[in-house]
Amino acid sequence: MVSPTAERWAKARTFHHSLYPAARIAAEREQSVSVCLPARECAETVGEIVSVLARLRETGAIDELLVVDAASEDGTAGVAERAGASVVQERELLPETGPVLGKGDAMWRALSVLSGELVVFLDADSEGFSEHFATGLLGPLVCEPGVAFVKAFYRRPFEHDGISLPEGGGRVNHLMARPALSVFYPELAAVRQPLAGEVAARRDLLERVPFATGYGVEIAMLIDVWRELGLEGIAQVDLDVHRNRHQPLSALTEMSETVLATIVRRLVSEGRLSMGDGIAVPSGGGSAGDVGHGRPSRLGSDWEGGEAGDVGAAVERPALATVLSR
Repeated sequence: MVSPTAERWAKARTFHHSLYPAARIAAEREQSVSVCLPARECAETVGEIVSVLARLRETGAIDELLVVDAASEDGTAGVAERAGASVVQERELLPETGPVLGKGDAMWRALSVLSGELVVFLDADSEGFSEHFATGLLGPLVCEPGVAFVKAFYRRPFEHDGISLPEGGGRVNHLMARPALSVFYPELAAVRQPLAGEVAARRDLLERVPFATGYGVEIAMLIDVWRELGLEGIAQVDLDVHRNRHQPLSALTEMSETVLATIVRRLVSEGRLSMGDGIAVPSGGGSAGDVGHGRPSRLGSDWEGGEAGDVGAAVERPALATVLSR
């Protein structure tokens, strides 16, 4: 059930990528643009993506193109560099903060070297990539007054063993993230793809919010940005169809747990949920913005971080602005 507030927002702030062709972005933008692709073992897809984005750079729609590689063993870094991207290893960014703990951590660290006033994060494993993934996300930031944060949404076909379902992908999005937002954050219930990895935002906004380090990064960022801006500062863009590799069901269980844990920690920080003996969060409260160095949580294992057997420390990196100002 979508609230009237959410419905009004969706009508006013939902756009289609076709409104924002590359020529329009190049002509109307007044701020510098960085595009960043966090990548792990993406050699099969990253070259095509970078080639498309490099052409956007040549036509003036974007300025900077950076791939942040997670020590991929399949040659991702070399493929990306040959296709026209600058490449940096995630472990080389802010090494004083410790080991890199997943995609969200890589995104947070990337902000320390990205130069653009507008920042676009895209997935490096997308198949059949088109320039509209970047220009569509940039469109509301460039062309719609008051927008500071843009989420993608799309149809995700599910293909397995010769079977293709046009709407079968995005299972955690439909079964966990959207229902949870409807219950706990009804103002965000009309966000079509809260777990979409494709986002664009004003750099100063991204520097003011914490970053969850694993599967929770997208839902955490959405909630934190909403608390920072309100609905009017957020837009969503229809990118039509998005194809990428699907996670096995076992990984989706872990992902769902992490998404739920991320929401729980924000409810606790808001004083809307009390933690009983049946639920644990990191010591210190695990509030948004806490780095989270406390005990591991039964809710919220980090999919790429931690030691073998660690249930997950649910680490969140603090707002980068507070780190860079030290």
